[in-house]
Amino acid sequence: MIARIALVTTAFLASSALAAPLKVDAAKSAVGVTFKQMGVAVDAKFNKLVAQIDYDAAKPENAKASVEIDVASFDLGDPDYSAEVRKKEWFHAVQFPKATFSSTKIRAIGPGKLEVVGKLTLKGKSTDLQFPLSVKKEGGVQVFEGSVPIKRLVFGIGDGEWKDTSVVADEVVIKFHIVAQ
Repeated sequence: MIARIALVTTAFLASSALAAPLKVDAAKSAVGVTFKQMGVAVDAKFNKLVAQIDYDAAKPENAKASVEIDVASFDLGDPDYSAEVRKKEWFHAVQFPKATFSSTKIRAIGPGKLEVVGKLTLKGKSTDLQFPLSVKKEGGVQVFEGSVPIKRLVFGIGDGEWKDTSVVADEVVIKFHIVAQ
């Protein structure tokens, strides 16, 4: 009798679980950005991130995701430029060392396609985002990919003379590739 109760309880808990936590492979995952400076596209990336994803393909509506990015790891491909964007006028990495995203809702919108709603916090300012992403199984891992445009000035990225959007465009596209199992 006790074994039967334990079996029923275990089955109930397994079926009512919100989602399955996945282990994110930070070495194979990436968050990058594309923006225009004086009309020329520039690609950059963040070298340090921590992501947590709870996802079950059978119940995507129960999924949750959060990402924390070390803004001091922003890499423009040149050490001097990368150091410049850590300053107060840009990321102000000393006072605001992390950028975070936390989902508030995830739902399936088609095979291998999800819509994510959540909050991005950067440089002490938060805004709600909604964007599509793709999810696919590759071997033993899940790959989550997508992009979302943001306005840098909403977050105070580029203060003072750098507010001039003819020099650095206001729109920045965040691109992500998260590998988890």
